[in-house]
Amino acid sequence: MIRSELVQLLAQENPGLSVREVEKIVSVFFDEIAARLSADGRVELRGFGAFSTRGRDARTGRNPRTGDTVDVPAKRVPYFKPGKEMRQRLNV
Repeated sequence: MIRSELVQLLAQENPGLSVREVEKIVSVFFDEIAARLSADGRVELRGFGAFSTRGRDARTGRNPRTGDTVDVPAKRVPYFKPGKEMRQRLNV
């Protein structure tokens, strides 16, 4: 499912809200998750899962086109851990 499909589905399920209002709600939701993660926080949605970040150490990589070695700096990457209910729903 892509973002526009989510907005359309939510707009259909909530006829009292316009599509523009639903878009704003979805944008605020995703923006707040991203802001919390960028502040090195954690976002937990009970029954769904938890979003967090994990650190990756610096390493030496390889350019697949030329074969040259490239230094890859340390960075933080997003991580999602599904909740218990989500795992159960996927394995029914």
